[in-house]
Amino acid sequence: MGRNYKLLINTMTINQLLPKAVRESLPKLGSTSEEKNPLARVKFFYPDFDWTWYGIEFDGDDIFYGLVLGVEEEFGTFRLSELMENRGTLGLEVERDFQPTPVRTLLD
Repeated sequence: MGRNYKLLINTMTINQLLPKAVRESLPKLGSTSEEKNPLARVKFFYPDFDWTWYGIEFDGDDIFYGLVLGVEEEFGTFRLSELMENRGTLGLEVERDFQPTPVRTLLD
């Protein structure tokens, strides 16, 4: 019988995962579109899964624009709420890192 991860309770709140001061410091959606090498300002990952989401811009509520490194490299939007609702392969919650990184560095 497989694990039903929906029964697991999220222990991390949005304020722990992305504190208000950090949320307010992130560029708004569309504001870095003219930059050739924008900064990925936040990194989201599951310790037990090989995909990584890098946030470049944020709508201030839930939606990020950024780079997703998974099966392929792709720019697009993703929801913080979806990352928080899901689990990695062993049931671990999403984590984050705040070290700003130029996007081109991530693609090399």
